[in-house]
Amino acid sequence: MHSGGVTRQPETFGFLLVASFSSMAFFSAVEPLRVANRLSGQPLFSWKIFSETGEPVQASNGMRVLVDDALTLETCPPTLIVCAGFEPAKAETPRLLSILRRASRTGVMLGAIDTGAHLLAKAGLLDGATITLHWEAAPAFREEFPDIKVSEELFEVRERVFTCAGGTAALDLMLDMIGRKHGAELAGAISEQFIHDRIRGSGDHQRMQLSNRLGVTNSKVLKVVELMERNLEQPMPLASLAARAGVTLRQMERLFEDQISVSPGRYYRTLRLAQARQLLRNTDMTVLDVAIATGFASGSSLSRRYREHFGAPPSGDRLEVN
Repeated sequence: MHSGGVTRQPETFGFLLVASFSSMAFFSAVEPLRVANRLSGQPLFSWKIFSETGEPVQASNGMRVLVDDALTLETCPPTLIVCAGFEPAKAETPRLLSILRRASRTGVMLGAIDTGAHLLAKAGLLDGATITLHWEAAPAFREEFPDIKVSEELFEVRERVFTCAGGTAALDLMLDMIGRKHGAELAGAISEQFIHDRIRGSGDHQRMQLSNRLGVTNSKVLKVVELMERNLEQPMPLASLAARAGVTLRQMERLFEDQISVSPGRYYRTLRLAQARQLLRNTDMTVLDVAIATGFASGSSLSRRYREHFGAPPSGDRLEVN
């Protein structure tokens, strides 16, 4: 048993669930609070679950979760965490954005998990902040909110706002917060309860190392792919990529065929098309704007390549998702 010392009033967290929220991220944030109470032998934390209307909310996996109350300024606890998922824009009601703004003005600490940062940004509450959100949603967020700095870290904690990439990163965020308030020993004990062998810090990046993602160890190939991923809007010429990696164009082509079984040009185009798909699915950008953002010369050029790769035109993919 890990005693927290003097008994105190529990710190209350509120979780605002919006349609298609990530259940993994939500439960990864709630469960550390429950275990903290159990291991400390006292109620360090309490929590309430909200939706905008007080009705149950369906997660992205189809699970429907009952909530405790509708979110109002009067029901809002001292810390409120917005839990979102695939379609945060669908929760953008004037009423909800107004409540978030008013809550912030009254001193409520606001947090966001997964794509919850989208709602805080729409409410105008992230100006000047460095935030993070799920890596898959980051390109669309950057296009919509170009003045907000987006990091690739697991979580970002500022004075009045914190954001988290979602998934199991929500566990690391809560362990970090618990450790700061109640000690590293308790945080470590909670981590062990979840068979989580290391509490990742805010400086850890979301995605696994490039070599692990690709199953490739060749440093030249990894250098080229890293450059490709950083230059999707303005694609670098293949000869320039090869020169930056210290190989000839022919050597680079042989390495890609040997290590990834695809040509450098085709691999680069696949990265840009994947980016285009994310923008189409997560923003209301026009096909032309998406084409420009992913390095295609025109909307028709993107559409042709998109149909070849995905088997459907960009407009059809957008309609299917929405």
